[in-house]
Amino acid sequence: MTHGHPSGAAPVPDGPYPPPYGAPTDVARRPAHAFPQQHTTEPAAEEPPAAPKRPGRDRYLDLLRSIALVRVVVYHLFGWAWLTVLFPSMGVMFALAGSLMARSLKRPAWSVIRSRVRRLLPPMWIFGAVALTLLFMSGWSPGDDPDQGGGPWGLVKLFNYLVPIGAPPYPFEVGDLGWLTGGTWADDAVGPLWYLRAYLWFVLASPLLLWAFRRAPWPTLLAPLGLTAVVGTGLVTIPGETGHAVTDFAVYGSCWVLGFAHQDGMLKQVPRYISVSCASLVMAFGLWWASGHLGDGGWDLNNIPLAQAAWSFGFVVILLQYSPSWQELPGRLAGWDKLVTLSNNRAVTIYLWHNLLIALTFPIVDLLYKLPFMQSERGVEALNSTYELWTFAFIWPLIGLVVVATGWVEDLAAKRKPRLWPNGSKSKRPRTSAGAHRG
Repeated sequence: MTHGHPSGAAPVPDGPYPPPYGAPTDVARRPAHAFPQQHTTEPAAEEPPAAPKRPGRDRYLDLLRSIALVRVVVYHLFGWAWLTVLFPSMGVMFALAGSLMARSLKRPAWSVIRSRVRRLLPPMWIFGAVALTLLFMSGWSPGDDPDQGGGPWGLVKLFNYLVPIGAPPYPFEVGDLGWLTGGTWADDAVGPLWYLRAYLWFVLASPLLLWAFRRAPWPTLLAPLGLTAVVGTGLVTIPGETGHAVTDFAVYGSCWVLGFAHQDGMLKQVPRYISVSCASLVMAFGLWWASGHLGDGGWDLNNIPLAQAAWSFGFVVILLQYSPSWQELPGRLAGWDKLVTLSNNRAVTIYLWHNLLIALTFPIVDLLYKLPFMQSERGVEALNSTYELWTFAFIWPLIGLVVVATGWVEDLAAKRKPRLWPNGSKSKRPRTSAGAHRG
């Protein structure tokens, strides 16, 4: 995140990723016989041409989304700054969403925007209802909060929990709820909702961005980087949440447009050695800029907008340039197929809830100190040394519980039949033997 909020990612999935322009499809185009055949007295019957298969999901892009989500959870759990360099999740996720948006805009723009907003809002409403309930229980009143403008304006800002045009309001410090540790849990839980605002802005701007990209691809692709150099370096300062929103839009704008380039086949038209070399130079610039602007977070690129924009841009170019367009996960990756499918089907739910669940893991781990066999100095020391590992172990079952409890809302929002655990497994129905139907 470019203004202190945690970074994360979870664009709204919208069906299968199609192969990018120019990529091979899974429909065979070779002749019926690969080798010359001997003539026979009876001419072979001609087989009707196979009907083109509908493009399936691009499992490579699905895998990238899953890696990004896991990285987000681990980053928020441990706070390791180097993860923002190892894998810039936000840039990757915005690029994937941009690719889907370009594909969908073959339909009328208004219907696409309406579909995207419909998929986004119901899961947010469920989370917002829980978050606001906890905030009100802690004693927070938006009308009395001077940081929110106070009076009616503080209440008006609650609208952002319904439609995230701006940042949803919350107090940085709240009253103790007992089972939620720390007075800043609201900042951890609600702060990441800035992403929904950024995503919504990109969705609304996509028809215009795609129109501009197809007429002037390079200026449209590089303009957000130039804007970041203006608003993300202090050269021009825009106050308040408007400034944060504009900065977010600039930092990740080029990644979103890279999704357009991937979908339209522009990246495949650039020789790989040129694109990778240029991307490496941009990434090197990002690290150089970061080295001169390190703050309290060290190498946390979320706090260095221009470095984040440059590093994410180059990283995404390389990932998409080497995109293999898998129809199935290959080799050992196939063993992760169900988890990849589940995380893609519940990306919004995982992103919305994971930080609040992280706040809940700490009081759960603290309960281990009360176990009878832990009432010794050696036991306490062992738990202290493995505390973070225990939080890592507990967060995933909690995420699984919230996926079951609220994830089905994503299906309703997408006008699908609700599913509790959509990992791609097909229910096994008992087969009836053929003889049972014979009279």
